[in-house]
Amino acid sequence: MITHLLTRIDLMMNSFSKGQKRIALYIEEHYDKAAFMTASKLGETVGVSESTVVRFATELGYDGYPKLQKAMQEMIRNKLTSVQRIEVTSNRIGDGNVLDSVLMQDIEKIRRTIEETSHEDFSRAVDEICAAKRIYIFGVRSTAAIAGFLAYYFQLIFDNVVVINTTSTTSLYEHIFRMTSDDVIIGISFPRYSVMAVEAMDFARSRGAHAVAITDSMASPLIQSADSVLIARSDMASIVDSLVAPLSLINALIVATVLKKKDEVSETFRRLEQVWNREGVYASHDNEKNKTDDNG
Repeated sequence: MITHLLTRIDLMMNSFSKGQKRIALYIEEHYDKAAFMTASKLGETVGVSESTVVRFATELGYDGYPKLQKAMQEMIRNKLTSVQRIEVTSNRIGDGNVLDSVLMQDIEKIRRTIEETSHEDFSRAVDEICAAKRIYIFGVRSTAAIAGFLAYYFQLIFDNVVVINTTSTTSLYEHIFRMTSDDVIIGISFPRYSVMAVEAMDFARSRGAHAVAITDSMASPLIQSADSVLIARSDMASIVDSLVAPLSLINALIVATVLKKKDEVSETFRRLEQVWNREGVYASHDNEKNKTDDNG
């Protein structure tokens, strides 16, 4: 993606107008900032009109400025450092309402996830998971939280779940060396992508296991070894990784597997409820009322 856009610019530089050359040079040197600017802001930054920016995008062959902006964002998807994330987020929100801004951005990510996730891949992933001999779930660093959430419910539904959240290469292969074509691996990674996630997916492919990638775009390095691709939009330019859409996707995956194994799972949870009630795992209204009565 980087080579593609910058090559376009280099090949067409001599044909650009003076104003377009200013835009082109700014993008070449500061694409990490330009990628999150509106057409108006980019124009203001380089000293040209908004319409010049829009024409520049069209001249490059993009269907409008948003497509050029998306191309720039793909360029830096795995490049932004933590310090750059802070700067970009500050520029985005400025003195605005942080709460409203963040929530609205998360709503937009869920909307895009609905549009971009393949229903066919989702259904295939559910079928493979339910039929698997073993289910491996890989998620480290910031994705460890949602991998753990998925693992919690899958370990209640299935008795064959292996959770991998190690950052040690040796430990990774100790977890997955028994993997076969009867197994499924669910690899979860978002920018900045985990090298170990890629290695785990590659190993799964070499063993013939069905590999499910939960990631943010078709540019993700997890895609190369994935049999089923579940796209969930995140925000690599935020100070923190936005995992709202990935968590919603994982919720859907859990619900779909429960419905596919409804009778079996219902019996499992019936027995679990008996254990939970006997051991007093959850607080109940009656318990709280009794405590109040005992205390007078």
